[in-house]
Amino acid sequence: MVREGEQTTTSPGERVVTDRVLTVPNVLSMLRLVGVPVFLWAILAEHDVIALVTLMLSGISDYLDGKIARHFGLVSRVGQMLDPLADRLYIATTLFGLAWREVIPWWLVAVLVTREVLLAVVLAVIKRYGQTGLPVHFVGKAATFNLLYAFPLLLLGEGHSSFAEWALPIGWAFAWWGTCLYWLAGVMYIVQARQVVTSARAAAVA
Repeated sequence: MVREGEQTTTSPGERVVTDRVLTVPNVLSMLRLVGVPVFLWAILAEHDVIALVTLMLSGISDYLDGKIARHFGLVSRVGQMLDPLADRLYIATTLFGLAWREVIPWWLVAVLVTREVLLAVVLAVIKRYGQTGLPVHFVGKAATFNLLYAFPLLLLGEGHSSFAEWALPIGWAFAWWGTCLYWLAGVMYIVQARQVVTSARAAAVA
């Protein structure tokens, strides 16, 4: 049910997107954002337990906010901005924190950051045509899940226990899958952006 004065966007086969701000999914996304500086402090100060718990809670809340939003019809424009923002901030802080700790190589940071720079350029281009963003799709979320699983496992793999011995290879498996999917999602976003530009130009000519 849509409240009076609430704007929605819908089309056949698409979910209703509202302008509501105070929803459970949005609160979860905001809490994830609050956890970013906590995680960064923990990873740099080598408080690995706090860092791992923060990452785990972030992954759980990331799953829950999307699930709740879709199931209860609470998809909102604010949520569509907050969710990918929280994802990118966690990935960025984790990358730089782990690279600083020498858990992962700096070339991996460069590969993932390059994709983000490319996507930022794409978003800047489509903004000129009145499009403020692109819908988050399954491949992008799968990439994020893989990376957010990879990072804590790689951190755990720095130990000397038998647990660390299997955490490290599994962590790198998630990292490689996540990196490949991250770039695949980037290509899909570029295709979407091209369609936006083509449609806008065709409308302008018409």
